[in-house]
Amino acid sequence: MARGLTISQVAAFASVTVKTVRHYQRLGLIEEPRRDGSGYRRYASADLLRLIQARALAEAGVPLAEISAMLDAAPERFAAHVADVERRLTERIAELVARRDMLHRLANGNRLLLPDRACAILDRATRLGFPPDYLDMIRESLVLAKALVPKFDDYLTQVEHSLDDARYMDLLKRWWDARAWAPEDPRVAELATAATEHLLVNPELLKVLTGSFPKAKAALRQELLENHRAEVAPSWVRLSALLEANLRAAGINLPKR
Repeated sequence: MARGLTISQVAAFASVTVKTVRHYQRLGLIEEPRRDGSGYRRYASADLLRLIQARALAEAGVPLAEISAMLDAAPERFAAHVADVERRLTERIAELVARRDMLHRLANGNRLLLPDRACAILDRATRLGFPPDYLDMIRESLVLAKALVPKFDDYLTQVEHSLDDARYMDLLKRWWDARAWAPEDPRVAELATAATEHLLVNPELLKVLTGSFPKAKAALRQELLENHRAEVAPSWVRLSALLEANLRAAGINLPKR
């Protein structure tokens, strides 16, 4: 190597591209080489060694901005640098694993946005025979409730309790079927009456309607949830209005709109 290596040769020996060699020079990772009598850059063995070391550190995950200081550091300081980079890589790995897990959950749609407890409710609703399209709406409603209900865990407790009530589950399935009814269909009023009677006999179920929202902005929060349901079926707008009117007439205190 008396004459030195050309940039193409040093790049080949270091298993990098010529572009990488020039980039490392601009960053100061390797020094600008001497030039021969013809003006060509000639790299010495020391340049090749440093280039190989820089490439290895970069491949190990060391940021390019930190490589020069590591290469120039004493052994103890170099080891400290390595430990620090390892720590950051470990944190990054944990972050990537968490993102991968989120992507796996994303395969199940909005489940990504829900805690495991809410997902368990969806699984239980599936076993109770709710159709897939209704489950999709329940999932979306839970996502909205998570954003709108301050005590979401308490809300989930109330939902879990409602799943134990077979009659209430039947009413919910009929409510889903009502999406295909015209708003003035007599069955709409009949269903609202049946739902009212069951709720009045089972006041614990009423907590989903009356106990989820704080007084401040309660009506707005409830309206946002109901507006989402109304987008699915106009008949549900009348069902909700009739149910609310029936409950108010029975003395149930609901958020005022």
